[in-house]
Amino acid sequence: MAAEFIKLYEENPDMKKLLHIVDVLRNGGVIIYPTDTVYGIGCDIHNSKAIERICRIKGVKPDKNNFSFICYDLSNIAEYVKNLPTPTFKLMKKALPGPFTFILNANSNVPKLLNHKKKTVGIRIPNHQIPRLLVKELGQPIITTSIRDEDEVVEYSTDPELIYEKFQNLVDVVIDGGYGNNVASTIVDCTGDEVELVREGLGDLNELL
Repeated sequence: MAAEFIKLYEENPDMKKLLHIVDVLRNGGVIIYPTDTVYGIGCDIHNSKAIERICRIKGVKPDKNNFSFICYDLSNIAEYVKNLPTPTFKLMKKALPGPFTFILNANSNVPKLLNHKKKTVGIRIPNHQIPRLLVKELGQPIITTSIRDEDEVVEYSTDPELIYEKFQNLVDVVIDGGYGNNVASTIVDCTGDEVELVREGLGDLNELL
């Protein structure tokens, strides 16, 4: 069955549509949604079957995944992270919501499938209403991993209609939130003594330090 294609705008999103998508997530669905960077593909972090589906779509082994997840705000983070030093928390407070992924030490609440062997986890709080409201209404985080394009020139798909064409038989919902960005988030590793830039993306780490 082809995925639903649902238009949802960041300004005043239609809550009826949003709650329908939350139901899809609650029932183990996989969705594609807009963020403040590139379009992401995700599911409820506690649904291992849905995570495995995303791994198949992305062509990665479940124990080799590098998926991050989206929290609604910083108050959720303590549930999934251990030993969060004050300087790291202050840095995150300055950066978020925004186009950053923070790699932190995971605690036992993070599903095994997500921190398999690594014991770390990537956390995002995008500066975008739609994924944050989905997480808020669902009551727990959703997976976030970017959808890449096979086109070597264009690394990320930005047009929701083209995304739908490509993924309609692989996912349950594609949210049309308008054109996406084609620059991914900046990844910052905060698991060691020093803050380490893993990938330069849309966020400028120098502005925070």
